[in-house]
Amino acid sequence: MATINVNVDENVKKQAKDTLDYLGTNFTNVINMLLRQIILTESIPFEIKIPKLNAETIKAIKDTEDGIGLSKAYTNLDEMWKDLEKEDWYNCLQLNIVTYLKKIIN
Repeated sequence: MATINVNVDENVKKQAKDTLDYLGTNFTNVINMLLRQIILTESIPFEIKIPKLNAETIKAIKDTEDGIGLSKAYTNLDEMWKDLEKEDWYNCLQLNIVTYLKKIIN
């Protein structure tokens, strides 16, 4: 057996280890599978590409970076509830809850 030493970002290693643990395998098994697939296919056995983002996604990313369209942050629960009560969806939710409660009570 030969040993391969690889330098990787600590966070990447932890996330990969957590995933591999969940899958019931480990780095050694996965590296061996990868190397065997490289030999079998005489290539890198998966696609490597830079993802292409559509215009809508690019705009959403830019808007988020510029702080456009973000929700208001709250440090006061009473202020949050006051704002929620002004929203139409809140009134709709209240109506749905009341309707639901009436159904289960009757």
